[in-house]
Amino acid sequence: MAQRLRVLGIVMIVLGVIFGFAGVYAFTQVQAGADSLQAFSEAQNVRLQYNENGELIDRGTTENAEAIYALVTETWGYPINDADLDPNDPLVNTDSEYMYQMGVIGYHILHGTQTVVLTESVEYEGETFAAGEYEVVVNEVGSDERVAAGLGGYWTDFDRMHPLEGPARSQAWSGTAHGLFGELGVGTVTANMLQLSTGIAAMIFGLGLTIILLGAGLIWIGSAKDDDDRPVKADTSPKPEPANA
Repeated sequence: MAQRLRVLGIVMIVLGVIFGFAGVYAFTQVQAGADSLQAFSEAQNVRLQYNENGELIDRGTTENAEAIYALVTETWGYPINDADLDPNDPLVNTDSEYMYQMGVIGYHILHGTQTVVLTESVEYEGETFAAGEYEVVVNEVGSDERVAAGLGGYWTDFDRMHPLEGPARSQAWSGTAHGLFGELGVGTVTANMLQLSTGIAAMIFGLGLTIILLGAGLIWIGSAKDDDDRPVKADTSPKPEPANA
């Protein structure tokens, strides 16, 4: 029995070492991905803006920054990690910063106006739009319910056949805007996956250490078992005669 425990312990130690190496390898691959993302962020050189008090600002005001923060965390439901918003490291290179920067673009698109010029009168669904210049407020486009909920102005809210909404949609949500959204979205997902992968690598390494400790424990138990199973020598020394009463 003791021998079997020792063999099992050795097998577990070998498996633990394999898991440990796998965890180290996984971490090196994650670190390579993190280095690549950092290099990509540095090449783009997109930076958040902070004032002298270390507060986020947008176009010179904290009010805009607070509105963008609310858009991301409340409307879009993304949990920004405030620790990532570091005025000493304004480079956009974490998932929270990528998502906030996406919020910057989205906020200004949604709260902007687009000028649409009709060169001639157009009739659409019984309504006539005379030739002239129109200002389309982006976040006021959409169903009454969505506009009331602060959700108006997104790509699907526009009627592309409408003489005003159609041109305004392509102007507001241009290919550049969609490209930036896609790029920042990839950055957010990549940063999130790197964090998750770091945790998985640590778990694999920790599992390897745990298996090694269990294997060492089995070997120790097996060795202790051998000591307990050794035959006890009989006491053959002469015993003193009982004293006569």
